[in-house]
This record gives sequence, structure tokens and C-alpha cells, in this order.
Amino acid sequence: MDNELLKVVTAKAKKWLGAEYDEETRAAVKQMLENEDKTELIESFYKDLEFGTGGLRGIMGAGSNRMNIYTVGAATQGLSNYLKVAFKDLDEIKVAVGHDVRNNSRKFAEIVADIFSANGIKVYLFDSCRPTPEISFAIRHFGCQSGVIITASHNPKEYNGYKAYWNDGAQMIAPHDVNTIKYVNEITNVKDIKFEGDKSKIQIIGEDVDKIYLEKIKSLSLSPEAIQRHHDMKIVYTPIHGTGKNLIPRSLKNFGFTNIIHVPEQDIQSGDFPTVVSPNPEEPSAMAMAIEKAKETDAEIIMASDPDADRIGLVIRDDKGEYVLINGNQIVMIFLNYLMTRNGELGKLTGNEYIVKTIVTTETIRHIAEKQNIKMYDCFTGFKWIANVMRDNEGKAKYLGGGEESYGFLAQDFVRDKDAVSAISLMAEIAA
Repeated sequence: MDNELLKVVTAKAKKWLGAEYDEETRAAVKQMLENEDKTELIESFYKDLEFGTGGLRGIMGAGSNRMNIYTVGAATQGLSNYLKVAFKDLDEIKVAVGHDVRNNSRKFAEIVADIFSANGIKVYLFDSCRPTPEISFAIRHFGCQSGVIITASHNPKEYNGYKAYWNDGAQMIAPHDVNTIKYVNEITNVKDIKFEGDKSKIQIIGEDVDKIYLEKIKSLSLSPEAIQRHHDMKIVYTPIHGTGKNLIPRSLKNFGFTNIIHVPEQDIQSGDFPTVVSPNPEEPSAMAMAIEKAKETDAEIIMASDPDADRIGLVIRDDKGEYVLINGNQIVMIFLNYLMTRNGELGKLTGNEYIVKTIVTTETIRHIAEKQNIKMYDCFTGFKWIANVMRDNEGKAKYLGGGEESYGFLAQDFVRDKDAVSAISLMAEIAA
């Protein structure tokens, strides 16, 4: 083992035994230092968990390279400092804060809210776990300057993450991502983090926002008569233990669907994801229980959302009646083809509409768009780039939809991140 590395790591870890760290953290670090096997010590301290362009993501635990109240605290303090510079002319800076079902997510979200409020920033904090896209919606709805969701999407249960948004409800791009990173990196001492919250600056939100968000999603429906005809179509839906359980069945009912079949074991919201190895709807194994349920009930369509309900999984029957997993490219094609064709049939196209895909997503979409005379933008991988195209076209052209091959789709412009709540509702309509 590299003795030099061990020396550096040990010195760094010993700083975490100081009185400014809480007892639980000190105990965990002490144990690592005393342990003969130094693997955990090295992995927890050999570097600092990096605040990247998307925020933070890492394994939970004590240490500078782990997701914990201090790394989350430094990120929030740095972001607060940057917001106060970027929006110095505003009387009040506002942020929205939410979280998923993961272990420690609520705790981290409350600490984030406390730190923002301690910095004089007004916070809209969701009362319990919510889909990631609803945080994007809340930022726009309340006119916030930024927002944070605590989530590690479909990563294994040991992970958590921190996603930061800008005032349009999209993840940050230049210059704000780079500037935020600079301010976060300047927080080198725990004493720089204002942990003592100002409760008067924190407003708890929940059902009031859910209702508005769900109504907005319902306004996307283009074929209510088809839903009326097939309202009792059998739909198996699983949230894979995640936040989708709160809103997706409600949204399907809102659209008019009356026969939603649950997978009860996977309706249990748990950061341990007890029934799956990986809570990722791209993995056939994550869809296995839902497929079993579909076979039992002779269902038409199976849909899933990942734990933070921004990505959609889809299984449909082929011509032989077998259930087949639909890949991300196919999902985006189905959505965009429907939105372009159906809007055309309804006479809603004015010639000023556009769609967006990422450069790694199938080129077939370009051919469909050209046939319909609809402008298509290609952008870098990641939804923040789709949102950037939307920002550039704000007030100039109408967004019909955008997606990427990694199972993300956005059918509306009142959210600026991929959204499984609207995607699953619309996919059910397409099936009808």
C-alpha cells in the first residue's frame, strides 16, 4: 500500500474528529482510523466528492469523498453564495427543494433548506418525496432563482445525489455551472457552512402544487375520445419503490384510465429497493415482477418509472402476444411520432413547431420530422441541452416534445427536465 497516500488520508480524516463535526460522524471516522484494513478510510478520504456540472453523486457515509451532511452542506453554502452574487439586485432570492425515497434524502433536503434559509434565501420545501420533474415545475411556478433535488436517480441503494437547477427549471449550463463549482470549491472549512436554519424563511409545500402540476399534465392529452373508448384497458404500473407512486396513478386516473394494476410489493417506497438488484427500468430484471403481474392479469401494457420518476420503462405485446421490452430509442420515436401526427390531425400545427433529440438518439426521428415538415434540433446528450434549445426558442416557436435514448422524455414546456409523470400518462393515451 502507498504509505504516502495513507499518511495524507489519515491526516485528512483526523480533521473530521474535531468538535465542529457531529458525534455520529466522529465515531464513524474513528472506527475507520482504528480499522486494520484501511480500504474504507482511503476510499472515504482520498479525494473530495466533486461538485460537477450536474451537482453531486456518491456513496453515503462519513468522509470528504462521501455524500453526508457536510459535503451536501458545502455544496449548498457555495450555491447560496453564488446566488447572492448572480441575483444581487433582487429583493428576495427564492429556491425550491425536494427529495426522492432514498435513505437520508429527507434529512439532506431539510439541511439544504436550513442552509439556504440561514443565508437569507426563501425556501419552498416539499412536505415529502416527489418526482424530480415536479421540482423543476415548482421552480418555474414560484418564480424561483434555483432549486435542488436530493436524488441519485436509478443508482444502487448505497448512493445519494444532489441535483442543482437554475431559474428556468433546467439543470445548470455555462456560465452558471462553472461559477457554482468555483463557489462550492471555496468552502474549505465546515465553519463556513451556515447550518442554523431560519424557519420563517421555509415554506412547506405539497398537495397544492401537486394539483396544479397534474392539471397542467392533463392539458397535454390529445385523444380523450380514445381514452373514453379504452378507459378500462389493463395497465400494469410499477414505481420500483420510488416517488412515482405518489402521482403517476393519479395522473393516469386524471386522464380517464380506470384499470391501473399495481405491483403491491414494489409500491412500498423504500431506499433499500428490496425487490430489485438495480432500480433501473432499462434493466429487464427490474421489470420482471411487473411482467409477471401482466401475465397473471392479461394486461395490455406495462410501464415503470425509475426511483425519482423522471424516466419511463415500457413493455408491450408483440404480434405473437409476447411481452417485449421497448428500448429508449423506440420510446422517443413512439412519442414524437404521436405528438407530430396527432397535432397535425387536429389541425394544431402552424408551421412554427419543433422537436428536440440528443445526438446519440436515433436518426429515424429526423426522417419522421422531415415528412411532417417539423423542425428538429439535435443537441448534446443530457436534458439540460434539450432545455437549452427550449430556452433559445422561448416565445418564438412551439415545443412539441424532446427525448433521449436513455429512457427520458419531456412532452411539455412547463417543466425543463425529463418527466415520467407526463410520459407515462401520454404513453397510456398512445396505447389507447
